[in-house]
Amino acid sequence: MTTKLFDRIATLLKADAHGVIESLEERSLLLKQCVREAENALNSTRARLEVVRDDAKRLREALASAEEQASGFDEDVTLALAGGKNELARFAARRLLAQQRTAETLRAQLAERGDEERALAERIDVQQAQFESLRARVRAELARRTDAPESGAWVPEPAVADEEVELELLRRRQKHPQEGGR
Repeated sequence: MTTKLFDRIATLLKADAHGVIESLEERSLLLKQCVREAENALNSTRARLEVVRDDAKRLREALASAEEQASGFDEDVTLALAGGKNELARFAARRLLAQQRTAETLRAQLAERGDEERALAERIDVQQAQFESLRARVRAELARRTDAPESGAWVPEPAVADEEVELELLRRRQKHPQEGGR
């Protein structure tokens, strides 16, 4: 018998605990949290786009510098060949070829950054549209919830004083004196 009593008490405590948890998990807070997470994801993508753009700017500057140095080495090769300085021409040609390869590598990296930038811009457009849609739906849901309380929401039973119970019983006994003795 005591085990059944303890089982019943445990079930009662579990049910009450679930009700308390549900009341703590206010739906409007969850909806607002979803909006914040979507906004954070959008801002993260925007930040990544800025990093890619900054990297592309750095690559363009490095490319301009490499092309300028390659142009200078090209002039050195031409000048050394015109002066009959073959060793100096070889040295300048070696440096010229290295700078040209560096410039090619930088162009390839710049093209990759351009592709990544376009992909991120497209993703931002999609995320922005989804975010605006989500925010509008959440606002509508929150407005609907303030207009009509949630039917399945757990509402705690209001506290009733013992005196109020006694007064209610006295009123009922006065209305129905024949049932007062029961």
